[in-house]
Amino acid sequence: MKITRIDAYQVRWSANDKPTQHSAFVCVHTDDGLVGIGEASPMQGGIASLAIVKHHVAPALIGADPLDHAVLQDQLLHSLVKLGPEGALTGALAAIDIALWDLKGKLTGLPVYKLIGGAWRTALPFYASIGGNGERSLDDVLRVVEARLADKPAAVKIRFDNDRTKLDTDIPGDIAKARAVRRLLGDGYPLAFDANNGYTTGGAIRVGRALEELGYWWFEEPVQHYHVRAMGAVARALDITVSAGEQSYTLAAVADLIDAGVRMVQPDIVKMGGITGLLRCAALAHAHGVELVPHQTQPTIGHTANLHVLAAQMHATKPAEWNDPSSRTHAVFRNPPKPVGGMFHVPDGPGLGLVVEQAELDDRRVGF
Repeated sequence: MKITRIDAYQVRWSANDKPTQHSAFVCVHTDDGLVGIGEASPMQGGIASLAIVKHHVAPALIGADPLDHAVLQDQLLHSLVKLGPEGALTGALAAIDIALWDLKGKLTGLPVYKLIGGAWRTALPFYASIGGNGERSLDDVLRVVEARLADKPAAVKIRFDNDRTKLDTDIPGDIAKARAVRRLLGDGYPLAFDANNGYTTGGAIRVGRALEELGYWWFEEPVQHYHVRAMGAVARALDITVSAGEQSYTLAAVADLIDAGVRMVQPDIVKMGGITGLLRCAALAHAHGVELVPHQTQPTIGHTANLHVLAAQMHATKPAEWNDPSSRTHAVFRNPPKPVGGMFHVPDGPGLGLVVEQAELDDRRVGF
């Protein structure tokens, strides 16, 4: 089997969407007639990653064996490294890698989780990842959190999404919201707090102490992601688990977080190396005794790929992330992932197990 064509394109889910709201899809075609589908990080619509795929990756892969996915990824990373390994390049390679694993499964007739060693579980709990709480009033935060309970999440994470150029803007208000959510859900309910890089080191420690008293499960990205030593300093100063890594794009960057003292790492499958990259992160985390709890907010391809990897992990210590739910992508897939009874069930069809409605996808496809 050889690669014959690679398509890279944006998908527009609504006529009113801005280009930055589009998804970034990649399809890899082979001479056997099989097609694998992957997804790149959609930051700014994923245009930078898609351009790298179109102009640099695709020409290099025509005629290659898709089963050589790990070798191909490392060859491309090192040959294109001067494009910058932290961001668009690794997002492009992630999309390709996911598509190649999808192809591998379709060729063998096996789901991805079987190909990577089998599943410890195929029904996975999830946590409701609720964004935009920095701008909401306290009452609105509670209203949104309460609405998400209808999906029966195993935990809730409140994200603040504040302006990263303005740190420590409303620490008392943030703590008040965290306290109100704790009162709403009760003392035993698992909660997490995502600062989205919104604090100074001192501010983060202050908030972290409050979260400890409130019994929060983890404290995510309290300081700017590029201040690795500061992230580690906050992690060492607090008893609550401090997590980071959704903005890490290489295995070395994740290792740096671990060395700094971060005890829970959260790389994203559509940002750093796809399934191959996330499996390498799992091995790294296991070797250092830290938790791997991947970040993942994409509703279909990225989410499903992430579930396959999580199913194969022995120590899945936290639920899978599920972003603010939307049915925008559902028409494109015959079996879009949806929770049932508080659980996501990993597809057992070949590859990712997603069945594409090609006409619907073609209707939403846009150039870039």
